[in-house]
Amino acid sequence: MQTSRIWSELDLQKEGKATGYLRVPISTNASAYGWIPVPIASIKNGSGPRVLLIAGSHGDEWEGQIMLIKLIQSLKVRDINGHLIILPAANAPAVQAGQRVSPLDDGNLNRSFPGDPNGTPTMMIAHFIEAVLLPGCDLVCDLHSGGSSLEYLPSAVIIAATSASQLRQSVDLLRVFGLPVGFATDASTGGDRSLTGACNRVGSVACLSTELGGGGTVSRNVLRAAEDGLARILHHVGVLNAAPKEPHFGSTQLLYRVRPNDFVYSSANGLFEPFVNLGDSVTDGQEAGRIHFTEEPWRKPVTVHFGVGGIVLCRRFPARAALGDCLFNVGKTWTPE
Repeated sequence: MQTSRIWSELDLQKEGKATGYLRVPISTNASAYGWIPVPIASIKNGSGPRVLLIAGSHGDEWEGQIMLIKLIQSLKVRDINGHLIILPAANAPAVQAGQRVSPLDDGNLNRSFPGDPNGTPTMMIAHFIEAVLLPGCDLVCDLHSGGSSLEYLPSAVIIAATSASQLRQSVDLLRVFGLPVGFATDASTGGDRSLTGACNRVGSVACLSTELGGGGTVSRNVLRAAEDGLARILHHVGVLNAAPKEPHFGSTQLLYRVRPNDFVYSSANGLFEPFVNLGDSVTDGQEAGRIHFTEEPWRKPVTVHFGVGGIVLCRRFPARAALGDCLFNVGKTWTPE
């Protein structure tokens, strides 16, 4: 793989705690020889697991960003065994703009792997993560939520495993995280262009993701539960010394998210009236909601339906929807085998 053009004042091999920036080179009308700052923290204390924590792949997903900012400030070197690398605003231009993709290149970081060291800023960041940060990692935690356009049932997420041992490890991570719902997916929304695809290319790197609500806001209860869950995960893999709190909830309900072809999409431009809530059980063909027409208020609304039944995992948050917008997705009860 080609050498990254991103550089940093941090020495990631050095013992201790250090903070600074990944410097993504950019040349613009306003700055001929400039660089984009991507915040990074490294906490290293002897031998032990190497764990990468990432938030802000999508700039409008706030929960993970807050979690990792707080973690950078609170953790001390003595709290750690091994090496913890933290990227709280991975796609920094998108984070600064408060939008899903980068305003510089319309780059969706979680659709940009393996990246390109000579590409756009988003492609350079993706390449650096895959080529420099991932090798040698034992675990990656990639913190997501629904962002501005979606709201998720707060969940921990894994990708369908290819072996029995990987499956056991991944399901253990879901249960240790301790949110009420854990779901598996085949990663078909991002495929091998996602961070999970990068983990597969690099080798045996375990990957746990999340969907922590969304709707352009932050829930205090969800944030606290996710912070406790992340502490349990870090302790579980041996990188965090202190024993964390027990889960807030009971056993984790395991689901398998249906493929994107079976999501519910808007069939017209208009105002969406949902008929169900997050967490509801729905059946094949059940009415999901209606699209109303503000420009033609005398026109009958269009009804949309669930193609397949399950538990409602995700819903569109803004009422105004356009043709092709995702309105719902569901998960089916899952018994790992």
